[in-house]
Amino acid sequence: MKPVELPETAWSDPFDIRLLHGQTRGDGRVLERTTVRAVVLRGDELLMVHSRVNGDLMFPGGGIEAGECHGTALARELREECGAELLAVDALLGETREFRAAREAHYDAYCIHSYYYLCRLGDAWSEPRPQPYEVRLGFTPGWFALDEALQTNKTQLAGPCPQWTVRETRVLAELQHWLDAGLLT
Repeated sequence: MKPVELPETAWSDPFDIRLLHGQTRGDGRVLERTTVRAVVLRGDELLMVHSRVNGDLMFPGGGIEAGECHGTALARELREECGAELLAVDALLGETREFRAAREAHYDAYCIHSYYYLCRLGDAWSEPRPQPYEVRLGFTPGWFALDEALQTNKTQLAGPCPQWTVRETRVLAELQHWLDAGLLT
């Protein structure tokens, strides 16, 4: 598979969201995991992954494996989670950093550093090839209106939900703000 080129520039005003989960400090010795997330628009809809177990929605994406660049990881994650072919990466929309207590003895915190890219897909679709944990959580790709996705996740935040729901809801709110301002089309 040929590597996907990343854009030379970022979004004109990229978001930078920091979240602290629990009694965690973002300083000290931090173990960081880098992930990529795809923001794919089709008209006024977003490609999202729905968890039938948790009821929340998330952007397709995940961790970068050894030897992968961001574009290659985006292509792999879109193929695995959605069965989609990545055609192009248009812009870095923003980043999130989530800090939580580290389980590793030599670290004070664990950070998930996620990069969100605006992506375009090709016409070729195949069956998703989810990881075992994604099967257990009932991950299913689908197209959702931005306001519907945001409301779905806000509803999930009212009860127990995965920590990633907080992150994805914050990003959806940022995208909604851009859409309302006419910046996202």
